[in-house]
Amino acid sequence: MAETQALLVYGALAVAGLLAARQVLRDRELAHIPIVHGNATGLLASYRDALKFDTDAPDLAQRGYDLYPNGVFRLSRKYLWQYVVTGKKLVKEIGNIPEETLSFIEGVEETIQSRITMGAELQENPFHLNAVRTSLTRNLHTCFPDVRDEIVCAFNDVLDVQGSDWKAVYVIPTMMNIVARISNRLFVGLPLCRNQEYLDNNVKYTIGVFSSAKAIGKLPPFLRPILGPWMTTKNQSFDVAMRLLGPLVADRIRKDDELGPEWLGRPNDMISWLLDIADESNRTVEGIVLRILSVNMAAIHTSSMAFTHMLYSLATFPPSEYFLPMRAEAERVVASSGWTKAALGEMHLIDSFLRESQRFSTNGPLGMNRRVMKREGLVLSNGVRLPYGAHVCVAARPMHYDPGNYDDPDVFDGFRFARERQAQRTDANFDPSKEVFGRQMITTGPEHLPFGTGKHACPGRFFAATELKAMLAHLVINYDVKAEVEGVRPPDDIFGMRISPNPRGKVLLRKRVD
Repeated sequence: MAETQALLVYGALAVAGLLAARQVLRDRELAHIPIVHGNATGLLASYRDALKFDTDAPDLAQRGYDLYPNGVFRLSRKYLWQYVVTGKKLVKEIGNIPEETLSFIEGVEETIQSRITMGAELQENPFHLNAVRTSLTRNLHTCFPDVRDEIVCAFNDVLDVQGSDWKAVYVIPTMMNIVARISNRLFVGLPLCRNQEYLDNNVKYTIGVFSSAKAIGKLPPFLRPILGPWMTTKNQSFDVAMRLLGPLVADRIRKDDELGPEWLGRPNDMISWLLDIADESNRTVEGIVLRILSVNMAAIHTSSMAFTHMLYSLATFPPSEYFLPMRAEAERVVASSGWTKAALGEMHLIDSFLRESQRFSTNGPLGMNRRVMKREGLVLSNGVRLPYGAHVCVAARPMHYDPGNYDDPDVFDGFRFARERQAQRTDANFDPSKEVFGRQMITTGPEHLPFGTGKHACPGRFFAATELKAMLAHLVINYDVKAEVEGVRPPDDIFGMRISPNPRGKVLLRKRVD
């Protein structure tokens, strides 16, 4: 017995020694990549920084950016090193490295624990992203009348602003409901897109993905697959979706099988677009319903957060500064071109205000999360070697606040991009046939990263921009807006890799009073 216990002790000590030696070798291997600390000092600085990452990530990211503006640095997190890339050249490089070398999918996994919160099958075969990238984008012109119709109905029903009295509105839950309706007009069509139980389920699922990811991310990695499934509402949301959406998908599959995929009256919606590209194993009711849930999560989260950020900022300025000029632009364009997708392209002030809101109110201090997948690691063009399994991102917020990228970056300037476009057009050497629309909301680049950049730039950004611009144009034409407290913007919520608009914030709305 004593001998057995001694062997166990010696074995444990040997394993611990091997692990310690491995860590020493790994630390030596990474010594060329500097560690950026916060206010912590001493031998345990990295551990203290890791504990404070959730609250101090913006400051840590900015400190690293200031020290290494065109390089790579490390930040300490609870269970991993976060490698941060800076500078336009390297950010562009990261955006264009192939998936098999630097994985976007695995980066998303670490950010929202998607295998647990959404389902492993979405990671293994994300064909729904192709439907968003191709069919959804191609059909925006054709489907815009439906988008416009749903915006009018959703604003009337959800806001329920009566008369000329000001009404205090909780912005995030209101916008999530409105965005869910508008998005689902293209995803599943009428009448389901107005079914409140269906909409509530999609919103609940969206909130659940991020709240459960936050909780699961606090666990040690080895515990996540064990405890994580108990911390998510994914299965409950899927069951509700199957009950409400499943029969519609089943009927659509049946008609496609009987009549072929071009039957008269086949709806032009996300269900059809997914069925057009799904392989046999995913061309099932369960497979399509799961993908509809997934695209709902992405659409509801990104657009409602972006519109909330924008509305908080808009409400803090005097109407004459931004609100009334955008109203005049929207009315002028609609009078000449109607409510069309093409007309939105003429609303340069509205486009600029939304783009500036995205620049100023970033999704997080860090972005474009990736994971190195090559066993031999990844060597960047500047010679820095990132090890296998490394979690890599870019310094998104510091790029947006870099004076080298923007004049007065600390100042919210809603029409900065409209002025730049106008200056380009009035340049003596301007050639309309060669105009570069590098200042539109949909345009990505290493200095503007709300949608990422490169191969994995957000595939839904064209839909999101169309939706948000149409919503803002409708808002400024039909409503008046002001802050709940004059000139005060509700403070953002900061947690680790995310910066979110205040979930408790309100603005005051009323029907337009001329």
